[in-house]
Amino acid sequence: MQIKLSKNLPFIFIVLALLLALSACQSGSPSETPAQDEPAQSEEPAAEEATVEEAAPSGEDRVLKIWHYEPEDNAIGAAWGKAMDDFQASHPDVTIEFELKTFEQIQQTAQMILNTDEVPDVMEINKGNATAGLYASQGLLTDLTDVAAERGWNDLLGTSLQTTARYDERGIMGSGPLYGITTYGEFVMVYYNKDMFAEYGLEVPTTLDEFEAVADAFVEAGIIPISLGASSVWPQTQNFYELALYEADRELVEAYQLFKDDVDFHGPAFTFGAERFAEHIAKGYYGDNANGVIQDDATAAFAQGKFPMIITGSWMFGSFQGQITDFDWGIFLLPGKTFNTGSGGNLLVVPENAQNKDLAYEFLELTLSEDVQTLMANSGGIPVNADLSQIEDEKNQELIEAFSTIVANDGLAFYPDWPAPGYMDVLGGSIQQLIDGSITPDAFLDQIAAPWQDYKDSLE
Repeated sequence: MQIKLSKNLPFIFIVLALLLALSACQSGSPSETPAQDEPAQSEEPAAEEATVEEAAPSGEDRVLKIWHYEPEDNAIGAAWGKAMDDFQASHPDVTIEFELKTFEQIQQTAQMILNTDEVPDVMEINKGNATAGLYASQGLLTDLTDVAAERGWNDLLGTSLQTTARYDERGIMGSGPLYGITTYGEFVMVYYNKDMFAEYGLEVPTTLDEFEAVADAFVEAGIIPISLGASSVWPQTQNFYELALYEADRELVEAYQLFKDDVDFHGPAFTFGAERFAEHIAKGYYGDNANGVIQDDATAAFAQGKFPMIITGSWMFGSFQGQITDFDWGIFLLPGKTFNTGSGGNLLVVPENAQNKDLAYEFLELTLSEDVQTLMANSGGIPVNADLSQIEDEKNQELIEAFSTIVANDGLAFYPDWPAPGYMDVLGGSIQQLIDGSITPDAFLDQIAAPWQDYKDSLE
């Protein structure tokens, strides 16, 4: 086995090395850099048409470098681990160097890393304008449009799943070249402790009012209803957005996410979300220390049976299947609305500076293979190309059916931090202030409106 796992190498040393490398690199706009596959000018006609596949170096030891942040105990990490095993079996002379990062590590350093020659060949990055769109507009990601067409990936990834993988020249998602692939779907839901619900005579709610009644019952019993790790910045953005979507329509979602129109942040949707979230805080739904808890601890606390509910994504489903052994649990969509936080999954991209693009393309193809996708489904993931007849667990079937319901209703509303670079910190930080009571909902809306509008203005 030639897979080299570099989990424990201190990330700060990698960053320092990359900073030194970056200082020696020449800067230039994408328009000043010749396209990688552009043929040399010649008066002689080409002997044959070039393909999107890149010629493999001969007579050299080859290394495929892969970075992602999916732990091996979740469905995505398990599936991509199988893809690595399958790749190694078919490429015994290639060494795989895999490094498990954290979401925060890649989120904070990707732009710098992508500007160097030290990039991996395959890298997981967050989708959306603020991340994948920004990097694509800067010429840092390989255009996979022709590769996808040649390998048939477009047939596996429908239009809705490609929305977050295509970016125009401004870095706005939804159109333009394909800069990455998603191998799964994802959405935000309520995970709940069935045993705690039964103990207090509570049922799965079917409206927002019923959901609040359930939370009120737990508060009255001295139990914090919802686990939240707001110190991590991103989780609370989804809790807030789920509430705002009660008053949203498709036009608002596309205006907010795709800049198709102006957005009134003091309009019905965002006002409802801010005010309702503030009410939930005041009523004790998140306790009095959410800002002091990281999300890993919040999910662990739910898995240990300390909270009756947590609002988080399908990416936790497989982990909860392995972690929760002392109580029965289930899922439900936050009830009474059409739109849900969710999309195709995070992207696997091939950096423009990658050294082994041909190997990267082969690995991406394996992540979409039926065997790998079926493993993902049986590990608690939402596949795009699985043999659904082979799904063994009823909970996994429930998860996939819930996602299918959202997609059938055209209900995917993406994620609230996506529109603009750095917006996650703005939105998450402002919600932290809502949680500690240092700003009003009205002031909160002003704070999140200004940077969104500034970015929209910069695109015109």
